[in-house]
Amino acid sequence: MLVTSKELFKVSREKGFAIPAPNFIDAQSMKDYVTVAEELNLPVILALAEVHLEFISLEEAAYFGKFYAENAKVPVVLHLDHGMTPSIIKKAIDVGFTSVMIDASQDSFETNVKKTKEIIDYAHPKGVVVEAEIGHVGSGVNYENHEETDSRYTTVEDAIQFVKETQVDSLAVSIGTAHGMYKGVPEINFDRLHEIAEAVDTPLVLHGGSSSGDSNLNRCGLEGISKINIFSDLVNAAQNGINREQPENYLDLKHVVSTNMKNCLRHYYEVFCTDRINE
Repeated sequence: MLVTSKELFKVSREKGFAIPAPNFIDAQSMKDYVTVAEELNLPVILALAEVHLEFISLEEAAYFGKFYAENAKVPVVLHLDHGMTPSIIKKAIDVGFTSVMIDASQDSFETNVKKTKEIIDYAHPKGVVVEAEIGHVGSGVNYENHEETDSRYTTVEDAIQFVKETQVDSLAVSIGTAHGMYKGVPEINFDRLHEIAEAVDTPLVLHGGSSSGDSNLNRCGLEGISKINIFSDLVNAAQNGINREQPENYLDLKHVVSTNMKNCLRHYYEVFCTDRINE
């Protein structure tokens, strides 16, 4: 069933678990993620990043997303991830996405508020929920292909003020993760997570989940994060499967990719304790 994340996040906060938001880049990866969710009887947030629109259009994503969701017995959220262009975000809303992210985290606080409110004013009358980011989850320290980070920790004061001024539905926070793959395991500022979770009622989101460490991510789900984004680990699982099994033809290759991505997602459902939703 196609839903927004609103009710799912309420339960997540109450019971202490996170819902995986695997990024898809084509219809096959969407289908694979929904297949795993159905198998486990758990919700899934299908996320498409704006930067991946070169692989699949908003219209295609909406068509396939609605098809898979409407034929699934579990809740499926269709989410635009890291939307930076207002016209694209609004188009995603118009074609049927149930959740969108406006990422103005690299702008000033005031501009971030202004851009977020613009999207909220467009989305809410259409029944679509909005995620925004305060602080900035960048890429950097201990990160494979960067020497320094542009991440900025989310402050409690900014989180409180941002939620107050925007009434955003969910809030992505920066507490030590970065996008992509690390050389080591990042240190998560759990004290900051606890402070923000206690200060605002808005569900919290973690970006940069890949290779952040199972123990870290498990704690994040238990201690205040409602959604964790995963992408790099999924595509790396696919590539590692290809390298290991060396498929001899295209059809075998597709099977290897699907199998390994699904196994990776199953793993994160366990790490995030998502099955607590059924308790």
